[in-house]
Amino acid sequence: MVCPDCFAGYEKPEVDPKGYVTTLHGLQTYVVEPEGEVKGIIVMVPDAFGWVFANNRALCDNYAKKSQCRVYLPDFMQDTPVSVTILPLLNNILRKNSWWNTLWKPLYVAQAIYGMAPFIYYNRFGSSWPIVKSFFTSLRTHEAASLPIGAAGFCWGGKHIFNLAHGHLAPNSKPLVDAVYTAHPSNLAIPAEIEKVVKPVSLAMGTQDFALSVEKTKEIEKVLKGIEEREGVESEVVFYEGAGHGFAVRADPGNKEVGRMAVAAEDQAVEWFRKCFAKVAY
Repeated sequence: MVCPDCFAGYEKPEVDPKGYVTTLHGLQTYVVEPEGEVKGIIVMVPDAFGWVFANNRALCDNYAKKSQCRVYLPDFMQDTPVSVTILPLLNNILRKNSWWNTLWKPLYVAQAIYGMAPFIYYNRFGSSWPIVKSFFTSLRTHEAASLPIGAAGFCWGGKHIFNLAHGHLAPNSKPLVDAVYTAHPSNLAIPAEIEKVVKPVSLAMGTQDFALSVEKTKEIEKVLKGIEEREGVESEVVFYEGAGHGFAVRADPGNKEVGRMAVAAEDQAVEWFRKCFAKVAY
């Protein structure tokens, strides 16, 4: 199911990327190096706007600066992300306080559908999961053979994050990831995809997320806590009061409170990886 909130939000007005672009394991990849010794690797599995979206690159920059980790943002969508031109269209569709906007809404909807269709078609989980899994397998075999790996996923990327946490192994018998973090994931199979988790999971959710309700999130939390009690796999679920879907990446720059929560979610991810990586030794 596709929710309009998955494609709504705001692009940061001014972003000065700190990283560089290279080709890594067959995918174009945005890379950010930390200052000093590399403590681990964080891979972002992004929202529908993909690896070129300024907000996603800015988030990678912040992760690298705060965590002392190298950060990768690969083109998992292979040049089929949603265009940022969809953002104002979806914001207009979701806005309810203008008769003029209501008059034009059918046109906005048609343009949005046209813009989203290629992404939805080419990036179904059955098509994208092998690409994501292959990248992490190669990463573990090469650059991260002796470093911890964390995966951070948003919206579209969240489903991949939970699947990465299922304990898949690389050819060197090491796990593809050591810990995962996701904010406002979408299209999850609950509880099926949650019950298979064997790696530490941190989840950031807004209480006004219409793609994944508070009730469903609490169901996820209950399953994760059960796994923690039985298997000792750590987890955390943090609710952000009043935040909606996409707040950790596409927050309204004019809303200071939502902006504060976006930064808090960013810090949640960094602290989670720092905590989990400290327990990993290869």
